[in-house]
Amino acid sequence: MKPHFHKVPVKLETSFSIRNDVLPNFGTLWHYHPELELHYIKKGEGVRFIGDNISNFSDGEMVLLGENLPHTWRCKDKYFESDSGLNVEAIVIHFLPHCLGHDLLNLPEAYKIPKLYEKAKKGLIIKGETREKLSALMSNALHAENLNRLTILLDILSTLAESDDYEAITSSHAFYQTNKIDTDRINKICTYTLTNYKREISLEEISSLSNLSITSFCRYFKLMTKKTYYDFLTEIRVSHACRMLIEDNLTVETICMESGFNNASNFYRHFKKIIGSTPVKYRRKYLNK
Repeated sequence: MKPHFHKVPVKLETSFSIRNDVLPNFGTLWHYHPELELHYIKKGEGVRFIGDNISNFSDGEMVLLGENLPHTWRCKDKYFESDSGLNVEAIVIHFLPHCLGHDLLNLPEAYKIPKLYEKAKKGLIIKGETREKLSALMSNALHAENLNRLTILLDILSTLAESDDYEAITSSHAFYQTNKIDTDRINKICTYTLTNYKREISLEEISSLSNLSITSFCRYFKLMTKKTYYDFLTEIRVSHACRMLIEDNLTVETICMESGFNNASNFYRHFKKIIGSTPVKYRRKYLNK
């Protein structure tokens, strides 16, 4: 998938950007930027796309994204209803690798920070006590000024660099160049798929949407995403099934149909291949926590 380059707005008088977003949704643009991004979701739920990974997100999730790692968050439909009064909320920090000075990363005491930046190129989900400590630091950074602002960012980097309370998101480093035609086309495909995943989507239908023949579309999509369109569609369906298994009291058979699978055996096969367990074991794992 080829994302759109995004210019992160940074004030001239500051060395990095921090903001508290309270919005109807996080947007839908698949994009990348040279800044690292620390993203803490205070409220919101849906499906996120980071590199080659498609997963659910919900309240309290915190991720660190490395330089030029493509990403987007797609909120659940209810957040797009303008009259619902619902909003998502997140604290987001953007910073360039050398925002605190090029010499900092060469200091012997800071040797773990470049290693952190390298790990972040795959995207990291931050967990446990590290997440709790970082959420407090990020809240403090929103109102900090001058040198205090920089020391908090350094505390954030130190906390991340010293911790192993995280897990990688993508299977490989994922950086892609882009052009406007590819960006618009792939965003159109993603949006259409997320809207219609519950029903059958034929290759003829999706290729027509892309103004390509079926053969050209299959070749194009595999080139852009390193996976087939049906692999992509199946990942989205399984991702939604995971959320329903945790949040709803519906039977597995009902969730199978609600997620867009046409029969239970097909659902079980794809679910185990992607998640590594059966739907029943997946549900039991989370309900027993």
